[in-house]
Amino acid sequence: MSRRQAAGHAAAGMRKWRGLVARRGLVVLAALGLAAGVSPASAQLRLDITRGTIQPVPIAIPTFVAAGADAQFGFDIAAVISADLGRSGLFQPLEPASFIEQITTAGAVPRFGDWRVINAQALVTGAVQRQPDGRLRAEFRLWDVFAGQQLAGQQFFTTPDHWRRVAHIIADAIYERLTGEQGYFDSRIVFVDETGPKDQRIKRLAIMDQDGANVRYLTNGNEIVITPRFSPSTQEITYMSYEGGRPRVYLMNIETGQRELVDNFSGMNFAPRFSPDGRRVIMSLQDGANANIYTLDLNTRQRLQLTNTVGIDTSPSYSPDGLEIVFESDRGGSQQLYVMGADGSSQRRISFGQGSYSTPVWSPRGDLIAFTKRDGGQFMIGVMRPDGSGERILATGYHNEGPTWSPNGRVLMFFRDTAGTNGGPQLWSVDLTGYNEMRVQTPSFASDPAWSPLIN
Repeated sequence: MSRRQAAGHAAAGMRKWRGLVARRGLVVLAALGLAAGVSPASAQLRLDITRGTIQPVPIAIPTFVAAGADAQFGFDIAAVISADLGRSGLFQPLEPASFIEQITTAGAVPRFGDWRVINAQALVTGAVQRQPDGRLRAEFRLWDVFAGQQLAGQQFFTTPDHWRRVAHIIADAIYERLTGEQGYFDSRIVFVDETGPKDQRIKRLAIMDQDGANVRYLTNGNEIVITPRFSPSTQEITYMSYEGGRPRVYLMNIETGQRELVDNFSGMNFAPRFSPDGRRVIMSLQDGANANIYTLDLNTRQRLQLTNTVGIDTSPSYSPDGLEIVFESDRGGSQQLYVMGADGSSQRRISFGQGSYSTPVWSPRGDLIAFTKRDGGQFMIGVMRPDGSGERILATGYHNEGPTWSPNGRVLMFFRDTAGTNGGPQLWSVDLTGYNEMRVQTPSFASDPAWSPLIN
């Protein structure tokens, strides 16, 4: 079953789960059906996210019902769901102090009138219970308050240490049911953690949940590391390391920590990224003053040169269908964006605005390319269509750089440097409207974020 079947519909045409679904530390059981006494009327609540400016949907998320020592799980799961939905900019979680009804039984029909009074358009109820084998059973139900209808319901069994993942998956199910888009909360970020004085930074690879929780370090800081990128199909990343004073590209399994050199190229190799099928790594190889783009087949180790120009071609990124590649090049005298076929054919420039363009990355949807733009002393994060039309700037600042897409193509994360001797880079996110810009908390300075696909 795919993740897109996360929410069961209570109305006619409600999705049906067949059997059990195993997912890295948890088991998802059949969707929860209609509660007794709920009208099977067609759903009324639906968030239109095609508009430029979106009014967030007021949503109530009471603490999940739980007894005794499990009460903290009930509080924490509801809090993570609320934070996920609130950060999206599409939902406005209501203050618990405003709740009139106190939910004591997750499966019971709510008193919808009490929730209409506080203008809640959606309501999430849930429960957590420890099982005899030590696992947690967590369930949730999503209600359309004004229609008086259950929209979705699901239950999970997991070990207690995976409670946060359950919360993210529930938030994804709610997001998808109310927007029609796939969620992005059950995902991770790999980034470069930076500590120490500005002129002697220690840089380590680190990984965390998309909300900044569960930070784990992947390297020890003995060598400089930059530009980590996720594989779309495995638990691997590729990155560049200056180990031994020579910049080279590595692969690392993020679960085991095992790593390997991509290939022992004679020159500098940098800016690696996986192909959409995970079978190849595309990167730049420098020869003298020039740098061109190559692909390396990870099975055969065969190398294919795609560009051959006087200048620097770098930062390649595949379209999601694998048929085209966007990259940056200074072949025309300044950094600009170019698109070519996956075999290097039909190379053409697509950026023609003022200033220079760099670090392009193709949206998972295929409809947009994100980039960094420098003009008039400002660094901007923007997007344009693959043909170069429709350029829009989403964030502007002293030094913004390195955009990365959420798995559903709705949000961009990037890093923003701050001036001064005590300054340093921080992670920020912004959605496609440009109105929901916010900082992503990390233990110290952080740069070069890369968003994972949804966790399987």
